[in-house]
Amino acid sequence: MATIKKRTIGKHEYYYIEHSIRKNSKIEKKVKYIGRILPKNIEEIKKDLLSEIYKEKWYPLLDKIKKNYSKESRKTPKYAKEKEKETFMVRFTYDTQKIEGSTLTLRETANLLERGVTPGSKSLQDVKEAEAHKKVFYEMLSYKKDLSLQIVLYWHRKLFESSKPEIAGKIRQHQVAISGSKFMPPFPAEIYLLSMEFFKQHNKNKGKLHAIELAALAHLKFVTIHPFADGNGRISRLMMNFVLNKYGYPMFNIPYENRTSYYNALERSQVKEKDTIFLQWFFRKYIKEHKGFLKD
Repeated sequence: MATIKKRTIGKHEYYYIEHSIRKNSKIEKKVKYIGRILPKNIEEIKKDLLSEIYKEKWYPLLDKIKKNYSKESRKTPKYAKEKEKETFMVRFTYDTQKIEGSTLTLRETANLLERGVTPGSKSLQDVKEAEAHKKVFYEMLSYKKDLSLQIVLYWHRKLFESSKPEIAGKIRQHQVAISGSKFMPPFPAEIYLLSMEFFKQHNKNKGKLHAIELAALAHLKFVTIHPFADGNGRISRLMMNFVLNKYGYPMFNIPYENRTSYYNALERSQVKEKDTIFLQWFFRKYIKEHKGFLKD
């Protein structure tokens, strides 16, 4: 986190921005002098410093992942790529549903989505939502236009029309709370304007932000608005992978087993209103998942 530091030398005061970063096992500080008077645009200066740090620390690794992923993809036969996509879809569906309380196991999810075998003695709602998630996932991959409220409402409707038709594709009209979280989502009256501002800002940031940062922020910002009565996490994770796929990066799955660190990163970003907390978590986890593409 970038912080303001004041140093007194003689009779004068000088202001600096400091940010600590970990390089291997060492902690390094990045320091930027900003003057004897604290400027009004200090938040913009902080963002510029963090952008410089990201470019130096994270972006070369992320770009190498994309380069090697693209190289491998060009050499992979079509049938093999389709199988890889299906394998990811199953695991992604299992984890994104499990995070939200699904009772299906990974094996049951695979049997259901790959072979059409419905598990016995399991929630019909969980089954319907897993099947719907598969359909929305493939529709998301084939969608060529930009993100918009219209397409997100459509994905939400398709995801829940068979299991929770009363909320499918509808902006919530009541206040909600997130179980176990200190963060309180916006009031219903705020949601539409916040959503429109989100899509406006997202489209403005295309070409300005690194694609991985754009994907992470799409997830963080939308799930923070929390526009739906249910399914905010699932839709936000679909949006995240839409952006990654659109810009030629391998998609990203958040395993159920890692949910605690994921929840903590989201909550701390939301409560402190610091995007960088979630971004740092996202960069680390994304690079770890795709470290195979960092080999020369």
